[in-house]
Amino acid sequence: MSEPTPPLRPYAFVQGSGASAIVLLHGFGGYHGAWMDIQPGLVQGATVLAYDLPGHNRSLDYPGAGPAGVAVKAILHDLKARGIDRAHFVGHSMGGAIAALIGLRAPEMARSLTLLAPGGFGPEINVALLRRFGAAVGAGEVRDCLNAMSAPDFVMPTKFVAGLAAARRLPGQRERLVEIAAAITKDDRQGEIPREMLASLSMPVTVVWGTEDTVLPFAQTRGLPDAFTLEVLPGKGHMLTEEAPQAVLRLIRRNTR
Repeated sequence: MSEPTPPLRPYAFVQGSGASAIVLLHGFGGYHGAWMDIQPGLVQGATVLAYDLPGHNRSLDYPGAGPAGVAVKAILHDLKARGIDRAHFVGHSMGGAIAALIGLRAPEMARSLTLLAPGGFGPEINVALLRRFGAAVGAGEVRDCLNAMSAPDFVMPTKFVAGLAAARRLPGQRERLVEIAAAITKDDRQGEIPREMLASLSMPVTVVWGTEDTVLPFAQTRGLPDAFTLEVLPGKGHMLTEEAPQAVLRLIRRNTR
């Protein structure tokens, strides 16, 4: 018996029209604009979809938003509706956990996975900072959180702060993020994808992590499956798409081509 069709589809900002598909999944509290310095560099020969995850920005009202499993089903349903049978998946933080779960639950869909400081690779998480970020309103609070998530010498560019601050002004957005933050950090821990499950992934997997990550500790790179490619970004924090866009772009290109 087939599953019922979700009543809504998540929003995706699409660039390019090539035969290959690349899916970009932002982290908790973000939106599709997190990829603004990266998405244009991927469009040669590809259709690149930067999603607003369920519960975020233009996907704010997606039913049941919060659990990663809901996001997995939402993304896969939308790709199917667009006639996309296979794609390269790129995810940051919570989006990385969602990309990994897509690889596990629908391996036939995933040509490759590029996971940027992904969630779910260990129980440790900076709960206080994550929840503060979810509750942040106004450009000042948003900027303070983004800077705290980044390397000590990095100042978040205004264009990213302004975009997120605008998204936070949507009615109900702050409340939804507070709910999601509480759900994904129960008992001050995040849910973990067991290493043996990760080892079953058969597609190429690249994991990218900054050594100065203040949200998800760099130590979570220990014990990765032998088949994974680990790329270390020395001196970088958690916000890799903003802190190191050229390095991230290079690694996505390598893993998708």
